[in-house]
Amino acid sequence: MATATARAAPRAGILARPVAPMGIWSWLTTIDHKRIGILYELTAFIFFLIGGLEALLMRSQLVQPDNTLLGPGQYNALFTMHGTTMIFLVVMPLSAAFFNYIVPLQIGARDVAFPRLNAFSYWVFLSGGVLMNLGFLIGAVPDMGWFAYSPLTSSQFSPSVGVDFWVVGLQVLGVASLAAAFNFLVTIIQMRAPGLSFMRMPLFTWTTFVTSILIVLAFPVIAVALIELMFDRLFGSTFFNVTPAAAGAAAAGGDPILWQHLFWVFAHPEVYILILPAMGIVSEVVPVFSRKPLFGYPFMVYAVVSIAFLSFTVWAHHMFTTGLSAIAMSFFAASTMLIAVPTGIKIFNWISTLYGGSIALKAPAMFALGFIAMFTIGGLSGVMHASPPVDTQQQDTYFVVAHLHYVLFGGSIFALFAGIYYWWPKITGRLLGDGLGQLQFWLMFIGFNLTFGPMHFLGVDGMPRRVYTYSPGMGWELWNVVATIGAFVIGVSVLVFIFNAFKSLRTGERAGDDPWDGMTLEWTIPSPPPHYNFVEIPTVAGRNPLWLQKHPELAGRHVPGADPIATDTGHSGSEGSGAESHDGHHAVHVPDPSYWPLFAGAGIFVAGFGVLLSAGGNLSLLAVTGVGLFIVIVSIFGWSLEPVNEPVQA
Repeated sequence: MATATARAAPRAGILARPVAPMGIWSWLTTIDHKRIGILYELTAFIFFLIGGLEALLMRSQLVQPDNTLLGPGQYNALFTMHGTTMIFLVVMPLSAAFFNYIVPLQIGARDVAFPRLNAFSYWVFLSGGVLMNLGFLIGAVPDMGWFAYSPLTSSQFSPSVGVDFWVVGLQVLGVASLAAAFNFLVTIIQMRAPGLSFMRMPLFTWTTFVTSILIVLAFPVIAVALIELMFDRLFGSTFFNVTPAAAGAAAAGGDPILWQHLFWVFAHPEVYILILPAMGIVSEVVPVFSRKPLFGYPFMVYAVVSIAFLSFTVWAHHMFTTGLSAIAMSFFAASTMLIAVPTGIKIFNWISTLYGGSIALKAPAMFALGFIAMFTIGGLSGVMHASPPVDTQQQDTYFVVAHLHYVLFGGSIFALFAGIYYWWPKITGRLLGDGLGQLQFWLMFIGFNLTFGPMHFLGVDGMPRRVYTYSPGMGWELWNVVATIGAFVIGVSVLVFIFNAFKSLRTGERAGDDPWDGMTLEWTIPSPPPHYNFVEIPTVAGRNPLWLQKHPELAGRHVPGADPIATDTGHSGSEGSGAESHDGHHAVHVPDPSYWPLFAGAGIFVAGFGVLLSAGGNLSLLAVTGVGLFIVIVSIFGWSLEPVNEPVQA
């Protein structure tokens, strides 16, 4: 038992670590993975409200022909920012919130491998999100579409700095994503509890692991494309630009189709970066509320890995109308059909888990079931586009908009709400109201299908996507009215959730440690967890360890002569040395907070803002970028010299 009252004096740092900050400083300097997860969740939800407001404005514009609520430039700006916000500032960071909070608990770790890098990734994410939205404050919102096709992004067609806000913001967000991905890869590989082999890991941890690999492999591609686009706009290079510099001059020689290849080589793995965490959440929720272990666990793992591999082989099905050769189209058509196989395996395994189970239709289960149904519809419409003739007919129509939203809203958003309702008791110690949760589900489910179901009909009827208005007599009026009504019903469902969340935090029912009769390690510790997570590191002797301990007859097997969850006080923690736990019982790793991740993130914000200031043509303003980079360098230097804990005097 640890009885020491003082830490050994470490080397001195440039700036003393805050030992016990209070109030807002405790959040600004935190490196606790749980608090960082909460910061991700709150920030992403704010962006969710912003993206939803943008969607409601677009639907209000399209409710009737020749509407003048929005002009074409305003509509294009909202359309661009809605897509970018929902992908990069909502779904990805909401998934990251669960990565941060839940994965260390599921693998029996006291923190992530690199706590300060974890905090750095959040502050850089926030910087990127703010940079991307600064255009609203100066009237220079990007309006070229969230896909940023060339030549729409060239200085000739987008002379304002709006595109530059988009480019710089997305580059900064990529830094945040890569920092987080490397952190979780090391955490999952190195910090699993004793006995928790890869084939015993929860499916959500598996999808976090594979998603992190996808981020590491895919984000460098979009980084290269964005750097080339920035050089085209700021320095007159010709990666994508085909327009002559002056009348009568030779063509610039760039290739707009190169952008499409680079963008979709990134963007189709990005689809699975968005959807694999959702699949992991559903794979946690469905077994618990069916009171059955997940059916076909090894095949679910192999399916996740197969989807990740195949995601890099299907990008050009977005480009069937660009003049690809017959051989290329044949290959990408076949690979697009092939990726449906592991996806189908997952759907049938979820259904098999439900079959014969004692299903409890609580709010988390309802959202998980909604995910399975809506994602199946989105997947079927996706397989349709594996056929080049079908894709050619439906390309750039509202049918594609319907498909995209059935995958990313019906898929990711429904699953993320399942995760929120499922893990809210662990995060807050209180339950969300199930009645309000059921109301929210049905409002969102009905509103979603009212909004995006009719878009299939609009697409088949020939309504093109990305148009800000349409003429009367086209036959599109009815379904646009229905879709707009559905969008506002979704908005009401979100308001119900906000009310439910505030009510839960104020007067919600106390949850206890294991309110759902869970299967995995996060349900073995208090709700909310202590700062150090586990007083003693668990030793795992089987898959679904908590169920093996509580219900060996339901879990299907028991390890003879072994406790499914033992404890191990000697397992290593994350970076640095240990410190005494708050209860004084065991030496556990509790590193002090740090200023440096916040300062480094602020430096990146200043550097990015300097690039935007110089985008107007005054390159002398790049000095601001130099100041930002100086702050980053000093922060990294101070970070490297910082002791794990400040010494405490006896």
